Amino acid sequence: MPAPTTGFWGTNTSTVDWCETNYEHLYSVAELFNSVSSLAMVLAGILGIALHRKVLERRFMLAFALVSVVGLGSIAFHATLLFQMQMMDELPMLYLAIVMVYILVENRPERRFGPWFPLALLGYAVLSTYLSAFTRGRLQFFLFQASFASLELFALARVYLIHHRSQDVKGRRIFQAGMAAYALALAVWLSDIHFCSTLNQTLPSLGIPNPQLHAWWHVLVSCGFYALLMVIAHDRMKTLGQAPQLHFAARVLPFVRGTTPR
Repeated sequence: MPAPTTGFWGTNTSTVDWCETNYEHLYSVAELFNSVSSLAMVLAGILGIALHRKVLERRFMLAFALVSVVGLGSIAFHATLLFQMQMMDELPMLYLAIVMVYILVENRPERRFGPWFPLALLGYAVLSTYLSAFTRGRLQFFLFQASFASLELFALARVYLIHHRSQDVKGRRIFQAGMAAYALALAVWLSDIHFCSTLNQTLPSLGIPNPQLHAWWHVLVSCGFYALLMVIAHDRMKTLGQAPQLHFAARVLPFVRGTTPR
């Protein structure tokens, strides 16, 4: 990782420092590319709410709202590299993943489980919050990633099952596009972590600038998450008997409509 450079926000206190050189472009912004690219998440959440406010249930509105909150927290984190701002990024990510698990498991027309299920998720949220917010260093990074990744992998597996049984051609294409974006996002995220010296030293020595892979992660994961959420929403509306249809705004942005808006 690059050596921390003191700027407007003082000494870095976050438990992770990404591969973008700190305060290289602006004295007041630690990681400019990572901060600006986080707007993709804010936009994804806003578009989701705007297009589906009268179509999808409140659980989906909550998910879209949390996507935007994650984006705002990510901007604050990357702009400052302060631990408090890191929590504004990471904790909403955990809560979003928990909401997605609820949406994917409680997916029948009537509630499948009693109050114990949301209470269990709430307990997981409390435990994960404690482990993420009250540890430091590599342990904090590991505990957060383990907590988040376990939820994320479970959710992705459930979405795959939706895709596997779906006969909707548009839905299957959106799933494939979403998974491709997600896989590419993960690849660039891992590359940014493990090949930082190459990105920040070797490439510039050859006249090639750092491609800012973590910034691309923000954009790609926003596209992938939005696409997969459309697959989930389409399946949910079908379960509720609303005869959903997938459409595209400007031929690229998917959204769902049904016969019984809610």
